[in-house]
Order: sequence, then structure tokens, then C-alpha cells
Amino acid sequence: MSTQPGKRVVVTGATGNVGTSVVAALAEDPRVGSVLGLARRLPQWSPPRTEWAQADVEKDGDRAFTAHFDGADAVIHLAWAFQPTHDPLATWRTNVLGSLRVFRAAAAARVPALVYASSVGAYSPGPKDRPVDESWPTHGWPEAAYCREKAYLERVLDAFEPRNPAMRVVRLRTAFLFKETSASEQLRIFAGRLVPGRLASPKVVPAVPDIEGLLFQALHTDDAADGYRRAALGDGVHGAFNLAADPPVGARELAALLDARVVHLPRLAARTALAAAWTLHLVPSSPQLFDAFLRLPLMDCTRAHNELDWRPRYSALDALQELLHGLREGAGMATPPMVGRGVA
Repeated sequence: MSTQPGKRVVVTGATGNVGTSVVAALAEDPRVGSVLGLARRLPQWSPPRTEWAQADVEKDGDRAFTAHFDGADAVIHLAWAFQPTHDPLATWRTNVLGSLRVFRAAAAARVPALVYASSVGAYSPGPKDRPVDESWPTHGWPEAAYCREKAYLERVLDAFEPRNPAMRVVRLRTAFLFKETSASEQLRIFAGRLVPGRLASPKVVPAVPDIEGLLFQALHTDDAADGYRRAALGDGVHGAFNLAADPPVGARELAALLDARVVHLPRLAARTALAAAWTLHLVPSSPQLFDAFLRLPLMDCTRAHNELDWRPRYSALDALQELLHGLREGAGMATPPMVGRGVA
């Protein structure tokens, strides 16, 4: 008796924080026959039923990606560059123009499903006292390149979907994503190479600043990967989904994790200090991203619970605890973006 072959899924940006978890989740699903991971630099990591190919969303042409996508049942587009924040044209070329190339190639290859990594950063400023659902406006915070690019691609997909009615398009708007093995990568991206990971140890940081608007959602990367897996393999799943874990995290929760005290700090003072450090290239995170971060809404995940049957296994505090442990240990993985001092 013949059996149907498993589904083929292609993942762009497959070697980073989210990509490694997504590839692992797909490789463990019996419905998946093969996974093709695309990345600028090939990894030393070999999950089951997974093959790798070099691909660059900025430099490779549409035809190259169409060839990679040929015969795929789903494409999960994760490739994204957070840096350099001092050169927004560079991130625009990678993130926006590169995503347009991926979308066109998926349509040309007639891929049945496209799952795109949107973000809470796509949302317009919103409330901190109640969560918002997927109907909240996605115009981002225009001064921050990351939010501007995520919001622009939401508008692109608004036009792309009706032009490609045979394709399922899913947008996953995730909270901040953490896991132990992403710690070294995230330290380099958001804090820079000069900040030592041991600062994440309890009692090393004496105080956590309580800044107006400091309340955000987090999610373990493996739980986000479960959402991507369900979206890619779920027949009939389409549209936008919020993914986040409880509880929302503020200064008190961070202070408890670090065994530190909470100290009130005016928003302007914090921003002024960050702007000075960013201007001097001492930290990679821009003051504009700081502005956006303090204005992000809290997200309601009811639709993901009901339609994807998705629920996080880890709390937001679990995810942050893993990140802090990873920072102390120099955790990483055997992929170029994820390498840490604790990885041989």
C-alpha cells in the first residue's frame, strides 16, 4: 500500500533564534517529509530530515528563490536583519526588499502557504491596561526602522493576498522571543559586544529602572516555533495571529528575576542616556526603538488559542529566566548567528 509523502517546508532565516526552533519543531512533526533551511551561512547543525542551502534575501535574485521554493508545500519567511541601526537603508534593503523577493518567488513557485514573521512591533502605539486583538492598527512607530519595516510589509501583504487567492497567507505577530541558546546572539544584537553577559547574574545589577511604559510581553522561542508549525501545516489557517505568554513583564518582574530593587527613572532621562550611547556607537539599540518599545500594546492571543489550538508551554518569566541563564553561561548553538562562548 502506497503512502503519501510528507509535506516539504522551506524556512528562510533558518539558523537564528526563531529559525533554529522552527526547523527543530518541523523536523519532529511526522507530517513533514523534508525541511529546507535557507541561510546566508551554512550551519554545523543537522536536524532530522533537514537539508541546507545558502541564500541571501538581499543579494540573490527572484529566480534563485523560486527554484528553492519549487515543490514546497509551505514557505516560512523569518529572515530579518536588526542591525545596523545606524544605516536604515541597509536594513530596508534586507528586510523590506528581501521580503518582497521572497513573496514574489513564493507566488511564482505557486507555493500553497506563506507564513510571515510579523511582530508586535508592527502595531501602532496602544494600551498597557488591556490587550488588543489582531484588528488593532499596524502602522508601527514610524521613527524606528524595525517598526517601520514591519508595518510596511503588513501593507504589502494586504495587497499581495487578493492578488494570490490560491495561497494561504499567515502573519504571526509575536511578542519578544527568548530561549537559552539565543542569549549570545541577542546580546550582540541589542546590547553590543562590550556588554558582558555576567551582568545578568542576580545581585550583580543593583537596580532595575521603573520607566513609564515599561510593560511588555515575552514568549519562549520554542512556543513561537509551535505556532509557526501549526500555521504552516494547518489547512485553512490564514490571516494574522498574536502570540505571547503571560504574565506581562514590568520593572517589578525584572527586578525579581535579578534580585534587584526598583528605582523610578524618568523616561526622558533614560532616553537621553541611551541616545548619547547610541550616537557614540557604544550600544546598537537606537533611541527610536526605545520610544517604540515603551508604546507597544499588549496583545490578546484568543484567536491563536481558538483557531490554531496553540498555547504556550512556558510563561514569559520562564523565557526570560532561560535568557538570563544563557547570558551568564555564554550559551549558543552551532550556527553562525547563534554561536556563543560556551559553544565549541
